[in-house]
Amino acid sequence: MGTPDFALVALNALVEAGENVVCVYSRPPRPKGRGHQVQKSPVHDYAENCSIPVFTPKSLKDPIAQAEFDSHDLDVCIVAAYGLILPEAVLDAPKHGCLNIHGSLLPRWRGAAPIQYAIWKGDAETGVTIMQMEKGLDTGAMILKESVPISSSTTAAELHDKLAYIGADLALEAINLLAKNGQFDAEKQDDSASTYASMLKKSDGIVDWQASAAEISSQVRALNPWPGVWTCARGKRIKMLAVRVCKDDVDNSYTPGTLENKSGLVRCGGGSALYIERIQPEGKKAMDISAALNGGYLTSGDVLGAGQKANQ
Repeated sequence: MGTPDFALVALNALVEAGENVVCVYSRPPRPKGRGHQVQKSPVHDYAENCSIPVFTPKSLKDPIAQAEFDSHDLDVCIVAAYGLILPEAVLDAPKHGCLNIHGSLLPRWRGAAPIQYAIWKGDAETGVTIMQMEKGLDTGAMILKESVPISSSTTAAELHDKLAYIGADLALEAINLLAKNGQFDAEKQDDSASTYASMLKKSDGIVDWQASAAEISSQVRALNPWPGVWTCARGKRIKMLAVRVCKDDVDNSYTPGTLENKSGLVRCGGGSALYIERIQPEGKKAMDISAALNGGYLTSGDVLGAGQKANQ
């Protein structure tokens, strides 16, 4: 059960390993792009090319859909970024239940956006957990884990791809353990240590220049491409694509958000600063800071975010 590229990596690994993939469940095809043409998900396309039956129910709460799922007589179900809630009737249908490939080191970052939150909130590491699914949100017992470090340059796109491959490997390892032992040796989560990665919204991308340069850098690396991180300059929205923390001593006399010079140095909260490296002005293509300055989209002395409304 899966929909986007993150899940496709796991499905490909299962197929390449010769596992008997009885069927695939994915979100229904939906309109995409400027032409609004209906497109199948990456998982759906791949499964069809492999001649694997694909099911795309809009919901699994329907008793007919639940009966259909039960009829597959599955040993185990692998779930990765599927996008639908699994009722207990579905969770209990496979002989050994449903396993989720979750992109964090549970119980940290339960929820919809664990990859982004791990970067955004400055974690030193994250990883993948193979979890036995239950009714609660990402609360099930943990079967396997693998961690990866997060550096000061790690982006959400890079981390997404790395965790997708780790998750695929761990899913195969879990299936091999099941085949060998006939059951899973799982560890209960410590609920008191849990944190929640809520679904991202557009307003999460607004830069608060009172925050530290390190916090803003983490926000930029975590929230691109969606919802994107942005500020305003002279009434126009500027999307922040790449920034770099300034490690030198900085002058505290500037108002946070001030673009000090043509190097792209911007003052931030707490006496910190960062360099803007790449932006996308409203209605324009992405460009580096020198092109933005030469084109007049930014000017030294601008106070970024001035007059900006939180709901813009």
